Amino acid sequence: MRTDARRHHDPQVRGFASDNYAGAHPEVLAAIALANGGHQVAYGEDDYTGHLQRVMHSHFGPTAEAFPVFNGTGANVVALQALTDRWGAVICAESAHINVDEGGAPERVGGLKLLTVPTPDGKLTPELIDREAYGWDDEHRAMPQVVSITQNTELGTVYTPDEIRAICDHAHERGMKVHLDGARIANAAAFLNVPMRTFTNTVGVDVLSFGGTKNGALFGEAVVVLNPDAVRAMKHLRKLSMQLASKMRFVSVQLEALLAKDLWLRNARHANAMAQRLAEGVRAIDGVEILHPVQANAVFARLPHAVSERLQKRFRFYFWDETAGDVRWMCSFDTREDDVDAFLQALKEEMAR
Repeated sequence: MRTDARRHHDPQVRGFASDNYAGAHPEVLAAIALANGGHQVAYGEDDYTGHLQRVMHSHFGPTAEAFPVFNGTGANVVALQALTDRWGAVICAESAHINVDEGGAPERVGGLKLLTVPTPDGKLTPELIDREAYGWDDEHRAMPQVVSITQNTELGTVYTPDEIRAICDHAHERGMKVHLDGARIANAAAFLNVPMRTFTNTVGVDVLSFGGTKNGALFGEAVVVLNPDAVRAMKHLRKLSMQLASKMRFVSVQLEALLAKDLWLRNARHANAMAQRLAEGVRAIDGVEILHPVQANAVFARLPHAVSERLQKRFRFYFWDETAGDVRWMCSFDTREDDVDAFLQALKEEMAR
């Protein structure tokens, strides 16, 4: 029996739950169609993956090497495995995605230990790192070998280049390497108004998890090795971790579409601008508190629990800390001004009830 494909959702409905909710950017979809047809060598030996390497060089320098993977958790697990020994540990913020939102994959699949540090704003500092950076000769303790930071952080805050340089210098002086989870790296670069290299390889980051999905890709991220001397056996670890795509051209061409020109930056700037528009409107509403500086595409707020529950029936979003009444509102490359204005009007109405 023939079954015709049909649309199962209203494409005019957009919420503030996650930038993962957004579809793929039309230019990315066009790039996928361009790469389709005919035969290309599998497992990364295709022309599109080869060209992606040259595109990455333009952003991160001639020694950068990209290893496309399926998703962000895969990128982080592969990257951290490549940076650690079997007895190694990774220092990260308590709020880090690798600790909170990856189902234990870094520890259970990667076989490493996470050493977490509480942070007020999601950002590590040399002083905070030192809370766990000790005991290298103690066989009873997992050995700290890597510092992992997120740019921008899970709380929407952005490290400055100088802050990351201080972390890298501090970690390297202690014999540790630095991994940067860049799931939203484009949003950070847009906020800082600097090239991505300014806060990655230029300041000492060894390995980067480069995010595409949250910035307009259909699927696909990449582990970008910035310091070849910091890793080993990357291609073997990618395969072992089930992150080697046979038809890799369809991952690589998406990242190329984002990075070859300025689509990555246009998308990020727009998402950030929508978050600023949302924050400005929220600040004018009595009884709603913005919890962290709005520096990228996220707004964290605190408001009465009952108001959030009513508002969730009109717009999708998540509680961040339900006990405290904290929520997270995310903007995306396809968020529109009228989406933000409609949400603000709904928030005002629910606060007035």
